[in-house]
Amino acid sequence: MAHDKTFDLTGKIALVTGASRGIGAAAASALAAHGAHVILSSRKEGACEEVAEAIRANGGQASALACHIGEMEQIDAAFAHVEKTHGRLDILVNNAATNPYFGPIVDTDPGAFQKTVDVNIRGYFFMCAQGAKLMAKGSGGSIVNIASVNAVVPAAMQGIYSITKAAVLSMTRAFAKECAPQGVRVNAVLPGATDTKFASAVVQNPAILRMALQHIPMNRVARPDEIAGAILYLASPAAGYTTGAEICVDGGYLTV
Repeated sequence: MAHDKTFDLTGKIALVTGASRGIGAAAASALAAHGAHVILSSRKEGACEEVAEAIRANGGQASALACHIGEMEQIDAAFAHVEKTHGRLDILVNNAATNPYFGPIVDTDPGAFQKTVDVNIRGYFFMCAQGAKLMAKGSGGSIVNIASVNAVVPAAMQGIYSITKAAVLSMTRAFAKECAPQGVRVNAVLPGATDTKFASAVVQNPAILRMALQHIPMNRVARPDEIAGAILYLASPAAGYTTGAEICVDGGYLTV
């Protein structure tokens, strides 16, 4: 029986942000398991190196790179490093995000507002722009933006975070439309409640979790690897005709 190439990423170079834990780490592991050389990035290179070591121990190819996407010069430096070291980029997973403020939307602190916008909108935007330009120099590629169900239904006490995630959906469509002629596909994944440190305010608070589960038909939160499956699909040849799409991985939350 011939080897199935549908999800084969052999020889591909992938950059995953926010890859030290949670959805980012799961996505990096999934891409590496299907043959990609994965560059794991976050603010702390050491934490990414631990995940990269685990991937290499399982026979995958992985390296670590420090990049805080809230800092423009770090974005520039990251892409300069990728181009110099690998000469190309085929897959970009924009997963790093921040949510520093939890409280009434009318009381949002300007500092927290700015930090959220700098990372979740400006950071994603220029990661997409730089990624698309580097991919266009080669044979194209795939950008996967991690949004959130909050982009569609804003969460109480998470106003500015929800707003930035809605912007990610508009951004995804805008880049998809303009970058398609260069062979660059741009799609979004909308995770629901997922068992990660990032979502610990919800997942590890029994009262809040109980309320949240009432709105999730599958009556549980996701594992990070369940989000990674959608990312793998969008990054792979299986999604060759998919761009500007939004895949909800939310246990049915948005159907309620």
